[in-house]
Amino acid sequence: MINNREILKKLFCSAVAAVDPYNSVIKRGQSLLQEYIKGGFKRVFVLAFGKASCPMTKAIEEVFGERVTAGVIITKYGHSEGYSFSERFRLYEAGHPVPDQKGLEATRDALEMLTDLTEDDLVIVLISGGGSALFISPVEGITLEDKMETTDILLRAGADIFELNTVRKRLSRVKGGKLAQLLYPARVKSFILSDVLGDRLDIIASGPTVKDPTTFEEAVHVLKKYNLLDRVPENVRQYLLSGSKKELQEFRPGSEEVFRRVENVIIGSNRIALKAALNAAEGLGLSSEIIDSNIQGEARVIGTRLAELALRKKEGASNRPLCLISGGETTVTVKGTGKGGRNTELALSFALQIQGHDGITLLSAGTDGTDGPTDAAGAIVDGKTIERGLSRGLDPLEYLENNDSYSFLEKTGDLFITGPTGTNVMDIQIIIIS
Repeated sequence: MINNREILKKLFCSAVAAVDPYNSVIKRGQSLLQEYIKGGFKRVFVLAFGKASCPMTKAIEEVFGERVTAGVIITKYGHSEGYSFSERFRLYEAGHPVPDQKGLEATRDALEMLTDLTEDDLVIVLISGGGSALFISPVEGITLEDKMETTDILLRAGADIFELNTVRKRLSRVKGGKLAQLLYPARVKSFILSDVLGDRLDIIASGPTVKDPTTFEEAVHVLKKYNLLDRVPENVRQYLLSGSKKELQEFRPGSEEVFRRVENVIIGSNRIALKAALNAAEGLGLSSEIIDSNIQGEARVIGTRLAELALRKKEGASNRPLCLISGGETTVTVKGTGKGGRNTELALSFALQIQGHDGITLLSAGTDGTDGPTDAAGAIVDGKTIERGLSRGLDPLEYLENNDSYSFLEKTGDLFITGPTGTNVMDIQIIIIS
């Protein structure tokens, strides 16, 4: 008989398959090709950035073939394995979540490819999670090191993706709709794999082809909220303060016309993945429900809340196994020196609350197959996880306080390792109560 851990793995795979970037682009490829032919375009360029860049680009290459004039692909280290492209494409791997020199070089190459565009050109932009860190071009006066340090400071302070991007867009030549301006007057079609809550186009990869609703004032507010205004590099602080005083102008006159030449299409999201997991669970005979598609907040707090809900549900459970599904993206305020990500931290917190309770199993994992700076997607824990750790002389609370959830769960055998999945629509939590 299949056990709960195996069921959880199957449900996760069903969720990920539903947002497969290659298939999602292929579904729309032929209509885009017809649009290209009917529009009388003379050239077509491809720009892909994010963790799912390779499968998305492979789909475009198969549909358009030799019609592609040139393309640049920028993805995270390790996410291009197994892919090869024609000589028309240049492939780069770069740093994520903290940007690095490779990302800077790749973006420079992409922008050089996309100079001197005309109305007769079509630019296909393929955007997926991680795009903010991988597609980088700092504004004049701000160095890559300034951006890297600012990103790292914000991540460690627990800033969410909305806050992080509000700051990063101000420091970029391509984010916050600025890429669309650089591509004008070409026709731009963006296929987007959403990795943010609510699928907000201006937030995904910092909205490079979407007019930005945020302001310099809001960026300064984010830094003040976390008491970081005096901790970020001086160049960054002065630039943001100058912008907040209306001393800088971000958008050129006529920007409305720029965005009339752009179409942004979401082809995959966390909600689609959750629905697929729900359908798969019901197909296996589980009584299933999506309890929340907007999970956010401190990972360890969310882990505790989900465990409390699971315990309550178990008290009133019938003979039919119950499956609770949620998704979103939590945050971790780093205070320790350990190794871990938001999913392993959530899972360890959950395991502490259900210690000694049989019949409750949780999977929490990133749909991209990575959890923070680790090689795990997340973890699968149950009522005996803490017991396994204690039997090895491990103190779970000590590991949790040191943000060392990965190390604890590695020693208990509860890590969930998938390798890169090729997609990224935030995180999924699935609980089975039997």
